[in-house]
Amino acid sequence: MSISMYQAFIPPTIRTLTNLAAILDKIAAHAEAHKVDPAVFVAARLFPDMLPFVKQVQIASDTVKGGAARLAGQEAPKFEDDEASFPELHARIQKTIAYLKGFQPEQIDGSEDKDITLVMRNGELHFKGLAYLTSYVLPNLYFHVTTAYAIARSNGVDLGKRDFLGQV
Repeated sequence: MSISMYQAFIPPTIRTLTNLAAILDKIAAHAEAHKVDPAVFVAARLFPDMLPFVKQVQIASDTVKGGAARLAGQEAPKFEDDEASFPELHARIQKTIAYLKGFQPEQIDGSEDKDITLVMRNGELHFKGLAYLTSYVLPNLYFHVTTAYAIARSNGVDLGKRDFLGQV
């Protein structure tokens, strides 16, 4: 038995973004309870040379909407990357989830051998669809969501593994 590209991608991605939205809620509650300006968390970094929390959420969103679009042979919607608050980040996550929910299995299934080219600052990356999903899109999503989680945790937000994984 094999798993479809759609099943390997869309449901786990929606779940991860849903969990990220719940983490945002916990950060907002923590900020309010401790009388910390939410902008402190939005701009927080793990280390000075790393991207801030806001960019972690934006990149997670861009990675999956771009991934779905490329595998389905579509153009991804452009988000402006101008979020500066928890409600705006929440809205971005919800827009991304709504976009992903708009895909049907037949749009992504069968894309295992599709040629995917990413134009990066330092050149092009070439993939077949399955390698693009498993070696680029999903690891990037998990990296940025994990980093957002770690930023929140390092700033005192009471989070645990269940917050990252969600209800099993």
